[in-house]
Amino acid sequence: MFPYYDKAVRGTEREDMLVIIQFLQGMIGQEFSFLNYYKEIPVSYNATLLSVENEMAEFAVHEYQAKVINMEKQALIYSHPLSSFPEDMIGEAFYVSSVKQRVIMCNFGYANIRSDRRKFVRVLLDNPVEAEIVFEGDILKGNVKDLSLGGAAISTMSADLLEPGLDINVFLKLPDLNGGPVREVAISAIILKVIGTNAPFTCLIEFHAEKHSQQQIVYYINQRQVEIIKELKDINA
Repeated sequence: MFPYYDKAVRGTEREDMLVIIQFLQGMIGQEFSFLNYYKEIPVSYNATLLSVENEMAEFAVHEYQAKVINMEKQALIYSHPLSSFPEDMIGEAFYVSSVKQRVIMCNFGYANIRSDRRKFVRVLLDNPVEAEIVFEGDILKGNVKDLSLGGAAISTMSADLLEPGLDINVFLKLPDLNGGPVREVAISAIILKVIGTNAPFTCLIEFHAEKHSQQQIVYYINQRQVEIIKELKDINA
């Protein structure tokens, strides 16, 4: 997790934590909105602050929230309307029980959550989805790592000629997760960024999809969302 926020420091990290703890001590019984991500799907439920002791805060949380916190060992907390500071918060997990629906958080700090500025739902892909990047007469094969209606991250073994700002065509082979035939989707796109100094590289692209391509991508993303939510429900943590 956590390419999802920008860290914020007001004083020192220690001073910030003490200010947050002092604030929480006066908020027992209040609800806070937690945020985690599971395979790029946001998991966000309200949690009730039960107690604050020894620089730790205990919350009653939703079962799914507890499961993801147990995996990530951290959680983001949206700024409370009664807070004297505008920043969101981040805390580390000291204790987590999805059965008891309890978490104890510690080592709090300030954060500015930026992931909820996303325009589109994004899903992480467990199984490779083949992609072909076509530009200037060349074809570069890769696998889609994550996908949204607005773009994708594609893993490639070569970054030759992949330059930010380059217009490309992309062909995706989207499987039907309900057992139907593979859907081949052709999309025009632009390269936003290429990440990595050694293979495999990650090519971030933005789609300029027409309506038919958008419908096919939405169909796949909806299937993948259902799959991820079911998987989260079935996790024993």
